Amino acid sequence: MERAAYLSAWREKKLKGLLIGATGAAGNAAARLEPFFTRNGIYAYGSLPEIDELFQRQAREPDRKQREALLHQIQRIVADQTLAAPIFQQAFIWGVGPRVADAGDSKIEGYPYAAPCEDLKLK
Repeated sequence: MERAAYLSAWREKKLKGLLIGATGAAGNAAARLEPFFTRNGIYAYGSLPEIDELFQRQAREPDRKQREALLHQIQRIVADQTLAAPIFQQAFIWGVGPRVADAGDSKIEGYPYAAPCEDLKLK
């Protein structure tokens, strides 16, 4: 399926069965949870009232630690209820810690990931 048709069908909730989806949304957990797990989420095929209520509470919560706790509750529900069943997770390897001389980050302007693993340099 051509990309624009695929995204339109996904947005219009016409796709059934196994669906591979990802978001490159910047921001915190809220930006990544909303499209898939809330009542008004653009890619959500349904939602749980408990998640909707927690999501609204976190959106109104001024305290960062409280917001974080609410988002963790949502993530726990998503995992416990198996609302998503990831079968593949793309990982980008980063070197961090006292033994790393050059982690390879910021090598490519505007590129959000580290440089190739071969470019990682240890002390």
